[in-house]
Amino acid sequence: MQDSSTTYHEQQRFPSWVTIPLVSLAALLFALAGVNVASLVVASVFLLIGFLFGGLTTRVGTDSLDLAFGVGIIKKSVPLKNIESAEAVRNRWWYGFGIRLTPHGWMWNMKGLSAVELTYKTGKKFRVGTTDPEGLLAALS
Repeated sequence: MQDSSTTYHEQQRFPSWVTIPLVSLAALLFALAGVNVASLVVASVFLLIGFLFGGLTTRVGTDSLDLAFGVGIIKKSVPLKNIESAEAVRNRWWYGFGIRLTPHGWMWNMKGLSAVELTYKTGKKFRVGTTDPEGLLAALS
């Protein structure tokens, strides 16, 4: 939900090219193995991953950049006053998605290769995956 203090909002969903094979694999597992402990554990792991990492919400408010994966249990808030600079960057495909440590610092990414790299006043860097780097940069400036 967007409130009056939100200047930017982006909601990225878990890519269907990943979701469809995972659901198909779970269905195949149940069809071949039946309902047993192993198939229930695997299906539960898939559901937990989807619950925790099913999307990435990016919000810029008047004081902070707020990120949340899935339903919001995994989240991060960056005070805007701690950001020295921000620039649009392109991630390497092998950086993957989710929460990753890259050669450029930590990265939170849901899909695609576009990101905004933040440089904190401490010199540390952090990347936010986005399908709208120009919009995110505009909101951060």
